[in-house]
Amino acid sequence: MKTTYEEFDAAAYLDNDEVITEYLSAAAEDPNPDVFVAALGDVARARGMAQIAKDAQLGRESLYKALSIGAHPRFETIHAVLHALGVKFVVVAENRD
Repeated sequence: MKTTYEEFDAAAYLDNDEVITEYLSAAAEDPNPDVFVAALGDVARARGMAQIAKDAQLGRESLYKALSIGAHPRFETIHAVLHALGVKFVVVAENRD
């Protein structure tokens, strides 16, 4: 008997602002920038890619491309998407004890 599994989709679990904030914060801590871009894509899909693209004043296809694996979106794009999602970057001093 062969066991099959559904592919995990984080977007299915990003259903409230607190979860989204924690998810993006954890992704931002990862030294690999692709992790944050992928997480941003998950959140955009959870909220509705077409609406996020509209709110960010980007084309839907452009947004998909900017948040795809291996993409290197411009800071302006990241900032626009974060604004459309209702979240923002916060910079804090790192504890270096």
